[in-house]
Amino acid sequence: MRARPSIVPFEPAHLEGAAEALAARHRRHRLVEPGLDPRYEDAVAAAAEVEQLLTTDGASGVVALSGETVVGFLVGTPLDPIWGANVWVQAAGHAVAEPELVRHLYASAAERWVAEGATSHYAMVPATDPALVDAWFRLGFGHQHAHAIREPASVGETPVTSDGLVVRRVRRDDLDELARVERALPEHQALAPVFSRLPVPTLDEVRAELDDDLDNPAYTTFVAERAGRVVGSATGCALEVSSMHRGLARPDRAAFLGFAAVLPEHRSTGAGRALGEAILGWARDEAYESVVTDWRMTNLLASRTWPALGFRPTLYRLHRAIA
Repeated sequence: MRARPSIVPFEPAHLEGAAEALAARHRRHRLVEPGLDPRYEDAVAAAAEVEQLLTTDGASGVVALSGETVVGFLVGTPLDPIWGANVWVQAAGHAVAEPELVRHLYASAAERWVAEGATSHYAMVPATDPALVDAWFRLGFGHQHAHAIREPASVGETPVTSDGLVVRRVRRDDLDELARVERALPEHQALAPVFSRLPVPTLDEVRAELDDDLDNPAYTTFVAERAGRVVGSATGCALEVSSMHRGLARPDRAAFLGFAAVLPEHRSTGAGRALGEAILGWARDEAYESVVTDWRMTNLLASRTWPALGFRPTLYRLHRAIA
């Protein structure tokens, strides 16, 4: 009978072995999703990502050893308190030779986290590895969020819009109607089955933020207009603008579909798809190599719209709350 690997605290001497394990995981990931950044197939680049996590305030980690060989590791780091008393296992924060090992690593690491009062746990897990996702599920984690990728629109491809719907670039005189659309997303997220606890901003707060951002060249916004009224909007930018997409979760030369919303009374009319297609066309024209977006799995509208538009999940954000 093969001996179970020993679980020990992560020490600097383990970094090289952990980096090799992460690089191997990323190579497997890219066999399914080649749009991900190839640089992290190299152990040196992988080591830099793991080391950055380890030097984060409050970081802690463990490794699995078979003899002297690192066959798995797990590192947790806290993020903003908005996530509760939290610990995150980021995309670069874990890799195992076999999925079941992650359960033993988590059991060891989480004992300390819970003892210190951190009871809200998050893990970024490759969506293309169902056995690994299942191992996390069997630790009590649920599926909270999806990150996804696809190619920009093909050359010559134009958005298909429904009758009476016009998609165009935003204008400053759209500001009041645009504020209503922007507020529609947090309003929707506060409802079942998402139940977001983030406060819904007032129209004045949304308008003030838009007033600051509307002329920012980092963002490109399209609106969907019907009968002369703005009924939806979508915003694209470089993926580097997003703080949640970094390291292994940040493909090179990628655009980001960072926001999209449609007023409730105009949903299921093709406006959301048309706005998504406009961002894909913009990404093609700006010579981006891919487009990334993300959504809450409990947002029923988003979790249907974006896969239907061809977005392929790359990473799942899983969550466990220990009551």
